[in-house]
Amino acid sequence: MTPVDAEDEPPSPGPRAEGRVGALAPTGPTVTAADERTGDTSPVALEDLAALLSRVLADEGAPRGAEASLRLVDPDDIARLKVEHLDGTGDPTDVLSFPLDGVDPDAELIGDVVVCPSVAAAQAPGHAGRLEDELALLVVHGGLHLAGWDHESDAERDAMWERERDLLTMLYRVPARNPWSEQPS
Repeated sequence: MTPVDAEDEPPSPGPRAEGRVGALAPTGPTVTAADERTGDTSPVALEDLAALLSRVLADEGAPRGAEASLRLVDPDDIARLKVEHLDGTGDPTDVLSFPLDGVDPDAELIGDVVVCPSVAAAQAPGHAGRLEDELALLVVHGGLHLAGWDHESDAERDAMWERERDLLTMLYRVPARNPWSEQPS
């Protein structure tokens, strides 16, 4: 994915960059992206992931003037967020979503997606195949949660997986492996 309009921000100099991106979806919401990792500084295409999130939210009906955020964090940070907000066990997870206004036509603050690239890297070989594909899948998954999708029941899970597959194929590419072949843990 490459930005259509280079006026938004210059290209990221590396994994520590922050920026406001939405160039691939000029009619979609603005996504503020930040790489807050301190331990794992492996390169991540943050602007591309932010643009993907913007496109997902636009396809789900989010208004142009709305805002969302995408944060990349370390395992300790996502584990802390999981404990604080989901009564989790303290184990790191791959992605968390924090919906605010959702994608309603009058939404201003859609919500936040938090991704842990270290966890994504560990699970990618057995899930989406490549780290880039895993990260894209997690951003799509997180964006769908912001839009109100869930996977509490088998029927909800199947519908969400179908939408993930459609969006990932349409907005990104087909992942190296089929991540929908079995229920994630």
